[in-house]
Amino acid sequence: MKIYTKTGDTGYTSLIGGTRVPKHHIRIESYGTVDELNSYIGLISDQDIAIEDKATLKEIQDRLFTIGSSLASDPEKSKMKIPDLHEEDITLLESEIDKMNESLEPLKHFILPGGLTASSYCHLARCVCRRAERNVVHLAEESFVDDKITIYLNRLSDYLFTLARKVNADNSITENKWIPRV
Repeated sequence: MKIYTKTGDTGYTSLIGGTRVPKHHIRIESYGTVDELNSYIGLISDQDIAIEDKATLKEIQDRLFTIGSSLASDPEKSKMKIPDLHEEDITLLESEIDKMNESLEPLKHFILPGGLTASSYCHLARCVCRRAERNVVHLAEESFVDDKITIYLNRLSDYLFTLARKVNADNSITENKWIPRV
């Protein structure tokens, strides 16, 4: 099978189910942003971070592929069986956030992104995750989207913020607190 099909050369692409849509369609933007997020998660995982965090990130990458396949499907035409998201996937993120927060200083200020490169990548991924969430919310106004996808993306951005803090704390990097000018 060739990697190129030439079927997208005119600015249209096919969803799972065969429906052709413009490449700027909110559905394409949604799963494209999830794909971008997945790439950032891979970049974080390639950094010098705790092994248990790498294992969680691998699970997250798998779930993002699940989300991407759901978003790439035409909900009215696709008869293909695709993986689905479960409540336990959201619960995993929440439990990981809670576990990390046990060892972190209580949050009393806004935190400026930065510290170690791995922490900065977490913040970049968090921003992409928020964009993915906004796109999915927009898509849900026009078409069916499993509610768990929006919830998962919302929780994932919180996880990435907390992971950024943990990565810095694991390496004794002081958080860069935002102290607004007054």
